[in-house]
Amino acid sequence: MKGARVGVLTAIAGLGLLGLTACSGDNPAPRVQIPQAQQQDELPIEDGPKPNLVAAEVSSLGKVMANQAGMTLYMFTKDTAQPSVSNCYDACSTQWKPLLAEGKEITFTGVPQNMVGTTKRKDGTRQITINKWPVYTYAKDLAPGDANGQGMNSQWYAVTPEGKKAQGLATEAEQPQPQQQPKPQQAPADDSGSGY
Repeated sequence: MKGARVGVLTAIAGLGLLGLTACSGDNPAPRVQIPQAQQQDELPIEDGPKPNLVAAEVSSLGKVMANQAGMTLYMFTKDTAQPSVSNCYDACSTQWKPLLAEGKEITFTGVPQNMVGTTKRKDGTRQITINKWPVYTYAKDLAPGDANGQGMNSQWYAVTPEGKKAQGLATEAEQPQPQQQPKPQQAPADDSGSGY
């Protein structure tokens, strides 16, 4: 009887240690694992730098998303979220660089996990999405916290942690200047313009 009791106590103690070990891991930033099914028809993915999405305060815009270097992330209204598709290529993608998933995981802070994902671009790379909107950095943002692309051509907006357009204005240098002779605005007949 005494031997059985010692065996039971040892098993309970072992399970307790196992539970403590499992709970003690410090995981500062959640990670999204890219599902295997998504990877099957894409180019091979090497482990490499992983974008660290961070919610950051940007002066006039409030809380918006930034990349690991603190550069503001933007959404493009000519893209689609349903399905998630980027329409920024060639010259557009030179000014507005897509944020790519370079590894098999994406780390992030300040944004709900279900908001973070990827979409496949024409060249087979995977672009990070927030609320299914592909996200980009802007070439004229030179320092962390810059938001010079905000409202550009009424098509580019800093993206919030909820995957929505940030409200507010760009810095003074990038604000459009008022026209001397205002002209009536009308919707373009063709929506196939580049818009960047």
